[in-house]
Amino acid sequence: MLSGTFSAKAYSFFDTLLWIACLNLLWLAFALLGAGVLGAGPATAAAQILVRKRARGEAAPLVRDFARNYGRNFFRTNALVLPVVAVAVVLAMNWNYFAGSADVFSQLMAAGIFVSAIFLAGAVCYLFPMYARYELPLPQYLLMSSRFAVRHLAGTVILLFISAVVVYASSTLPGLIPFFSVGAWLFATGWLCDRFFTANDEFVAATMAPAGTQAGKLREAPAA
Repeated sequence: MLSGTFSAKAYSFFDTLLWIACLNLLWLAFALLGAGVLGAGPATAAAQILVRKRARGEAAPLVRDFARNYGRNFFRTNALVLPVVAVAVVLAMNWNYFAGSADVFSQLMAAGIFVSAIFLAGAVCYLFPMYARYELPLPQYLLMSSRFAVRHLAGTVILLFISAVVVYASSTLPGLIPFFSVGAWLFATGWLCDRFFTANDEFVAATMAPAGTQAGKLREAPAA
């Protein structure tokens, strides 16, 4: 019995590892297909939709579903992600400008910009898992992910820690990038966000006033 349990766990582990590697390769291929900037958003959305399906125990053909969700969400996710990229570029340029000066005002500005960048990174960790799970007006995704990041600081810290570990591991062992880095980050953050959102939805449902009011409750999207 013990041997069978161990074998099942080992099979599940290596199956998940292979799945992550395939997801990583698909993300890189489809991101390049969209010339990087235009392909990263749709590829991330497609990946998070598949991560959510796997987290729920749903079997899905990886390549076919990835390609289908990539094409279906191409324009909408670019409209979502390009403003975020623009804000990130502005923050990076301003940080470089102020960090190069030694006066107190510049250092305070650089520190403020750095904190803003951390906050943006935390919100982005929730952005695409939220897109994969909920059906919202497009401008609401960044607003809701930002609110979620602030209200659930413990989860945000965990997601940022995972992101930092992936970045550090990839910079130390660049050979991880073509096979595991992006896929591992997508899987870990997507799996955790799905748990965070489920717990939040259950809490909202339990505390929501009767009479059918739906204020503050996100509407879950149909399965992609």
